[in-house]
Amino acid sequence: MKTKELYLIAHYIRSLHNVGAIFRTADSFGVDKVYLTGYTGAPNGKNADKISKVALGAEQFVAWEKKVQLGPLIKKLRASGVRIAVLENNIQRKITSLPNFKPKFPLALILGEETKGNTKQILDLADDILEIPMHGQKESLNVSVACGVALYQIRK
Repeated sequence: MKTKELYLIAHYIRSLHNVGAIFRTADSFGVDKVYLTGYTGAPNGKNADKISKVALGAEQFVAWEKKVQLGPLIKKLRASGVRIAVLENNIQRKITSLPNFKPKFPLALILGEETKGNTKQILDLADDILEIPMHGQKESLNVSVACGVALYQIRK
């Protein structure tokens, strides 16, 4: 394994445009693999054109894998020594502000459903729960924008 191996898990991402933006961002930050779980669209078949339009071909350079269930994937990654981090906000539990996060690699970052976020079950599987500090009226960013902010902070 590389010393700074990094994975993304896009879980229940409804918008194919967001999936495309996540691929483009993943390529920019040298993500080793993107896992697409739940109903997240994959860049093949009927979804290929919509994702590629935003990804601008990045989906061809970033390894990806479609997995229906998140739990077995996390179990497999953890067995390989991968730490699991979840990007979340507005929850009542121990959370690390992203600027204070000291990543330990290999690392997988879970991005959750755009409007509802991650479930308690997903949060319970995480080694780290990360939050992007917000200073405006809205309490969250678009998932693809949050992905870029998080990857920048993790890679710096």
